[in-house]
Amino acid sequence: MATRHLSLRVDIDTLDCLDRMSKREGMNRSQLAKALLEEGLRMADHPGVVFRSGPAGRRPALATGPDVWEVARVFRDVDETGEEAIARTAELSGLTPQEVRTVVRYYAAYRDEIDAWIRMVDEEAERLEDAWQREQALLGA
Repeated sequence: MATRHLSLRVDIDTLDCLDRMSKREGMNRSQLAKALLEEGLRMADHPGVVFRSGPAGRRPALATGPDVWEVARVFRDVDETGEEAIARTAELSGLTPQEVRTVVRYYAAYRDEIDAWIRMVDEEAERLEDAWQREQALLGA
């Protein structure tokens, strides 16, 4: 991706806040400012989506509920199509059809990214399951 330089001035309180948050997030100031700018633009394009921090990094989520990848996984795995897929996903996830549509719109725009989140979570779950199985074998359970 091609990049260009952006220079801007912010007040000292904003800069201090950015510095504190960059330490918490494990990013330098410029990386965090870039991430927050990109996230803000995505949130403006996708009302109802916010970004949350976690052990695996910042990820998109419904403001009123779960991470986008969690709902996208359900949506992707239902047998129905069209409005029936929206309704079935809402039923299975306990969300409203509107919340599911919000996820579907975001998923359509950032499918590769969300699919990567799903793969990462699945791989981690597999790794933990394998470790648990080895532990159970060692314990004779």
